[in-house]
Amino acid sequence: MVHQVNAAWGAGPSPRYEQLAERFRPLFANLREGAISRELERRLPVEELQLLKASGFTALRVPSEYGGAGVTLPELTNLLIELGEADSNLVQALRGHLGFTENLLNSRDEERRKVWFERLVRGETVGPATGEVGDTAQSHLNSRLYLDGEQWRIEGNKFYTTGCLYSDWIDVAVSDHDDKRVFVTVRRDAEGVEVVDDWNGFGQRLTASGTTHVRSVAVDPRNIVSVDEKFQYSPALYQIVHLANLAGIGRALSGEVAAAVASRTRSFSNGNATRVAQDPQVLQVVGSLRAAAYSAGAIVLKTAEALERAYQARLGGDAHALKKAVDIAELEIAQSQTIVSDLILDASSRMFDALSASATLRPLGLDRFWRNARTLTSHNPRIYKDRIVGDYAVNGTAPPAQWKIGVA
Repeated sequence: MVHQVNAAWGAGPSPRYEQLAERFRPLFANLREGAISRELERRLPVEELQLLKASGFTALRVPSEYGGAGVTLPELTNLLIELGEADSNLVQALRGHLGFTENLLNSRDEERRKVWFERLVRGETVGPATGEVGDTAQSHLNSRLYLDGEQWRIEGNKFYTTGCLYSDWIDVAVSDHDDKRVFVTVRRDAEGVEVVDDWNGFGQRLTASGTTHVRSVAVDPRNIVSVDEKFQYSPALYQIVHLANLAGIGRALSGEVAAAVASRTRSFSNGNATRVAQDPQVLQVVGSLRAAAYSAGAIVLKTAEALERAYQARLGGDAHALKKAVDIAELEIAQSQTIVSDLILDASSRMFDALSASATLRPLGLDRFWRNARTLTSHNPRIYKDRIVGDYAVNGTAPPAQWKIGVA
């Protein structure tokens, strides 16, 4: 495996990073080998995610005293970039699980932490079921928690339930009897739970981001958590997973284009060399693609430092310091989101300038980079981010808290 510095991606986020990454790089290489065929055949990565679970990747943030790796957020972010380079669908499929793990790290309920960390170290994962489509109000969820005699149950229909099809548990957002939002974790194979493979987006096709139904599903009261207990930097955490994934896509596309250029024997009569690999204009395009991937990764890793500061502030117990650290992390995310998005979206289109019409043939799967990047950059509208940053710069306005989508 190539050292990250020797690959010209820059130093990792910590002195121990290379040792940490070496543990997973053979697996990443294996996952990357099947990425194109999975995409073309729309073969869901069930086995691949099982390999990630078995490797300990899904328990990276679990503290070492519980059997996890205890990695920092910058270390996790860089590993997500490397996994995104292998297959961006896998990073996206684990996004909800990463958020659930982070919430446990911030929980003050020691018994809950112990129970769940043991599950996570065994390789169990948790998928998210928060979003609802249709006429759901921004301030309300149609899915509900109710009491059936002495048994708590949940009822509702969810969409954008990314990765739930591959998960052992599902964390479902519902309204309780006071119309307050709570999160209820249930087994994916529990009676009344149905996960449907109906995601039909043009990108991230293998993330199982479609529908989950919960029909009169029995609930363990110990698995009901108020939204007030969720960690405060959750919007930033969920967004940095997208940004790390985009940086990974940038590395993957720049690598595949470089390999394609190196292997070409045909050239254009109006080109600059008998072999495309010696054509300076083509080399310029290839170099610019790599520069975009490098810059995206560097920006994302810098942003991860702000996220780590927010986590450390939470551990410190100072509410004012935590609020300030969270606001700064959100601003750094907002400042980086449009730039990283533009870098990778542009690269995923310009890459074809280094190739020829044959590069558009479906078996090569090169179109997946733009489709996946465009889908990732649509989740959290980037058009609002520069305005939020500008309002802070001019007026000192703090970034808004967790956003919601629905009928106003």
